[in-house]
Amino acid sequence: MEFKIRKAVSQDMPRVLELITELAVFEEEPDAVEISVSDLQTDGFGKQPAFSCFVAEVEGQIEGIALFYGRYSTWKGKVLHLEDLIVSKKMRGSGLGTALLDEVVLHGNQLGIKRICWEVLDWNEPAIEFYQKKGADVKRDWDVVHLNEIGIRNYIAKLEDARI
Repeated sequence: MEFKIRKAVSQDMPRVLELITELAVFEEEPDAVEISVSDLQTDGFGKQPAFSCFVAEVEGQIEGIALFYGRYSTWKGKVLHLEDLIVSKKMRGSGLGTALLDEVVLHGNQLGIKRICWEVLDWNEPAIEFYQKKGADVKRDWDVVHLNEIGIRNYIAKLEDARI
C-alpha cells in the first residue's frame, strides 16, 4: 500500500474533524468534540497558528493525522506536544501511525526540540505497546490534570468572590 505524509492545509480540516470525532467515539467520549471545521481552520491556519498537523493520504483520502503544537518545559526547554495521532479504524496496522509519528519526531528534531510528549488512555494497551516499541517512556505514575471551561469559570468566580 502506498501512502503520502504531508503537512495539512486548511482544506483538509473537514476530514481532520471526522477523524477527531472517530477518535472520540473510540475513546467512549462521542459528545466531547466541541470544535468545528471553522475553528480548526482559524486556529491552525490563521495569523498565529495554534497547532501544526501532518496528514496521511491513501489514494487521495486522508486516513490519519498527527496534530501537535509547541510548549515549553522549565526542565528541558522547547518541547512538542502531540495532541492526537489518529489513524482511521480501517487503516490501523497499516504503518500509517508509524509514518506519522516518524514525521513528528523528524520535525521536532529539525526544530531542536528537547522532548515530544503526549497522553494515552491507560486502557488503550495497543497504543501503549505501539509507543513503547518506538522507545517512548509511558509515565504511569503521572496524572493528567484538566481545568475545563466550566472549571475555569468557577475558578474565576471564586477569585472574584475572594476579592470582594
